[in-house]
Amino acid sequence: MYPHERSLVKRLAGQPFALLGINSDRDREVLKKVMEEQGITWRSFWNGGSTSGPISTKWDVHSWPTIYVLDHKGVIRYKNVRGERMDEAVDTLLAEMKESK
Repeated sequence: MYPHERSLVKRLAGQPFALLGINSDRDREVLKKVMEEQGITWRSFWNGGSTSGPISTKWDVHSWPTIYVLDHKGVIRYKNVRGERMDEAVDTLLAEMKESK
């Protein structure tokens, strides 16, 4: 998913959009190297080295990857959209936000 996420971040630069990642890899040093090699420029939180870490527990995540798309009020509006469907979801929410101003 990294290539698509990179393109989304690049396309939406300067807009009210943030991509956040949660990672459950055990070894943080290996994770840091992978993030650098893969060009991960967005914030990625570490889930304690376990798929049952504090973040996945709090958000009731049981499968990976799990994707939540939140609106500007922090409400989950889409879940598990990928690729083109993720782009459409984000674009819809950005348009809604502009219309409400």
